[in-house]
Amino acid sequence: MYGLIGKMRVVPGQRDALISILIEGVSGMPGCLSYIVAQDPTDPDAIWVTEVWDSQESHQASLSLPSVQQAISRGKPLIAGFGERFETKPIGGHGLAAPGNAA
Repeated sequence: MYGLIGKMRVVPGQRDALISILIEGVSGMPGCLSYIVAQDPTDPDAIWVTEVWDSQESHQASLSLPSVQQAISRGKPLIAGFGERFETKPIGGHGLAAPGNAA
């Protein structure tokens, strides 16, 4: 499995709008096991995105999907910058089945 955890800085006052765009754009992404968008409780202009994929290749392929391309186009003007970014190797846990097993 392949994981990403990243922080986005949002244009002031646009956090909820960006969250909506990101959540709308994630349906039907082959290989995506989890995609969570969260508000940063200490910064009103920041969000965290936590992703788990069956492989790094599935993540890369998702970037060319029409729904993802549209979300990127709509969301880009609302992004002020990027913060920390971590790549991980998820193993499992509550709500996350190993690849090939039903969640």
